[in-house]
Amino acid sequence: MQEIITLSLNPKEASEEKLYKQAVSQKLGIDPSRITFIRITRKSIDARHREIRINLSLQVFIDDSNTSQEKFKFNYSFVGNKEQVIIVGAGPAGLFAALRLIELGYKPVIFERGKEISERKKDIALLNREHIVNPESNYCFGEGGAGTFSDGKLYTRSNKRGNLQKIYEVFHFHGAVEEILYDAHPHIGTDKLPEIIKNIRNSIIDCGGIIHFQTRIDDLIDDSGLIKGVITQNGEAEYARSVILATGHSARDVYKMLHNKKITLEAKNFAVGVRAEHPQELIDKIQYHGTSRGEYLPAASYSLADQISGRGMFTFCMCPGGFIVPSATSENQIVVNGMSPSVRNSPYANSGIVVEVKPEDLADFKNAGVMAGIDFQEYLENMAWQNGGRSQSAPAQRLDDFVKGHMSSSLPKTSYIPGTISSPLHHWLPDFVSKTLRSGFKKFEQKMHGFITNEAVVLGVESRTSSPLRIPRDKNSFCHVEIKGLFPCGEGSGYAGGITSSAMDGENTAEKVAEYLKIK
Repeated sequence: MQEIITLSLNPKEASEEKLYKQAVSQKLGIDPSRITFIRITRKSIDARHREIRINLSLQVFIDDSNTSQEKFKFNYSFVGNKEQVIIVGAGPAGLFAALRLIELGYKPVIFERGKEISERKKDIALLNREHIVNPESNYCFGEGGAGTFSDGKLYTRSNKRGNLQKIYEVFHFHGAVEEILYDAHPHIGTDKLPEIIKNIRNSIIDCGGIIHFQTRIDDLIDDSGLIKGVITQNGEAEYARSVILATGHSARDVYKMLHNKKITLEAKNFAVGVRAEHPQELIDKIQYHGTSRGEYLPAASYSLADQISGRGMFTFCMCPGGFIVPSATSENQIVVNGMSPSVRNSPYANSGIVVEVKPEDLADFKNAGVMAGIDFQEYLENMAWQNGGRSQSAPAQRLDDFVKGHMSSSLPKTSYIPGTISSPLHHWLPDFVSKTLRSGFKKFEQKMHGFITNEAVVLGVESRTSSPLRIPRDKNSFCHVEIKGLFPCGEGSGYAGGITSSAMDGENTAEKVAEYLKIK
């Protein structure tokens, strides 16, 4: 016999099965010895009140030795002799598109401009320690995409776009911990993701798929509105009847190539701002009502959003117990992002705090056309580099000083390895960005008392929250509106935001490719 129940427990009671088993038996009115197995199906933290509670949804097996559950089955059969589909980019959109193509009986051929994970780590180490930016291998480019060395948060509101649980199951199948299947805000961790991505790579190759690393795509082969293949940086051509374009939001050369070919692009809203870092203990006390989190609660996170004079301002990629990392993809740029290891045990908490940018905001910018958003991002990143000592040292300011418009005479320690330089971000950031941030921080303070403090620091710039462009596709076929057989996909094409939604878009796009090839 099985029962589905929910419990609200204190953090210690929810920490181990032997502790919450007693609560289960009391709720069901049975002897604990009759409970043969308990499976968590959902776990969340309720920190709205002073007494923190953990909500558990449980599947309880009573007098039942059959504790198996129906699992997702993956038909990863050999496709080496099947029709090939070209995929540009080995981020979550590209990798999950490849896995789904294998299930559908097609051979994925992936072209990834960056390096495989082991080699990529070396370039990231050089970036952190010696400030050397490899434009093809960094925190944004390489196997697994930008998410591999950022954080591994899987939370998304995009479950309406596809089978969210399957995405979690694929990650679990390739080595992620079981907790991601039931946590309300699942998280893998940047220390765990590389091995999982390697396992996904091996699944693709074992099934006959091909992955070309350090191979940038510089052009498309198309004829009268029909895709024929791609051309690599070496001038070599690879042919296929379909191409999935899953490059990620930082592949600006791809946007420029499409623009030069007069392929339709659309400007869209995006966001820029700063990354704020607080002591994790301070965030814990704010979120856990004045007490430290103790042994049984995780590092506290936060999510804030507001409208400031009709403009959105919000937190982005909040990393409790995490680190700030340099995410530039070219020289003369500074871009900051955040990451957390699986245990989230850093003494720092950081989050992007960003301001909405609308296409009309850039009407007077140097390039007022569809590429204005990219030009604006590059302008901010170069300004950060100039104000950061013309290295990967980030311009920074104590948070209270930033809000008050004061230059910081000193800076607190931060998690950012390349280092920081005191700089008046409030002054050199564009006026609408600076004013919105300074007003918005005051409103955030009303929601989280103690948030504005000179123990906290803001670093510039957070500019890669999403693509400023969309590569338009037909809503039914997913083909580009002008080029049949070209399938824009994932975050870089403007149809996803984050690991999970990009992975779902990859799966959905693969299914549309299969439909297209059958029709053709």
